[in-house]
Amino acid sequence: MTDNPLPLRSNRRGTETKRTKRGVARFIRDLLVIFVVALLISFLIKTFLIRSFYIPSGSMETTLLVNDRIIVNQLEPKLIAIERGDVVVFRDPGGWLLPQTPLEQNPVVAAADWVMSVVGLSAPDSNDHLIKRVIGLPGDHVVCCNVLGQMSVNDVPIAEPYVSLPAGETIVSKDDFDTVVPEGSLWVMGDNRYNSKDSRYNTETPGKGFVPIDNVVGRAMVISWPMSRWTWLDDYPAVFQGVPTETR
Repeated sequence: MTDNPLPLRSNRRGTETKRTKRGVARFIRDLLVIFVVALLISFLIKTFLIRSFYIPSGSMETTLLVNDRIIVNQLEPKLIAIERGDVVVFRDPGGWLLPQTPLEQNPVVAAADWVMSVVGLSAPDSNDHLIKRVIGLPGDHVVCCNVLGQMSVNDVPIAEPYVSLPAGETIVSKDDFDTVVPEGSLWVMGDNRYNSKDSRYNTETPGKGFVPIDNVVGRAMVISWPMSRWTWLDDYPAVFQGVPTETR
């Protein structure tokens, strides 16, 4: 009797095909696992550590420009105390923002934006938040302006190099004010002092212009985009170095 080799070759081809299919399936499975793990890690980082926002207005010019993207450290104020000079992102305390018109997007763009928001690369809710510089902490007495046009905190005049003023102006606030920051709140102002609807101009809102610390999402650390604007954001500790903290 003579052996027929054809079925043997056929079986061998079938076995190799199955192995190839299994290898492809495992490769796809591994990719999916890696993707899900990366997505989960990115989600956790975004939720607890850092988050991206874009700048929708010119109230912080020239420190921040419209459409700049920033990275926000969400450990502050949860684990790290807020300091004077910090640039912070916060939720509207109520009445600061005008009602927002929902942004219409096609389903593909909306889905992509959602995925990017999960990993912290997009911030579809940037228009629901504000960004300002912290001037007064709880208990601080903030007054403006003295004869030199300076603001003072706890009776100490401060020189503010980050402030942007119109040509010919030297007074750091168009309107005078005299306030004591209540417990659990902040007094915040935009660097673009003559074009910022900040604590000075929200005194008629329910929060009287103060921002609850609980509303703070985090401190802006760095301009991440565009690349030509990449820089760490300074909190100017020297500006407030001589301000006493006994009143807190």
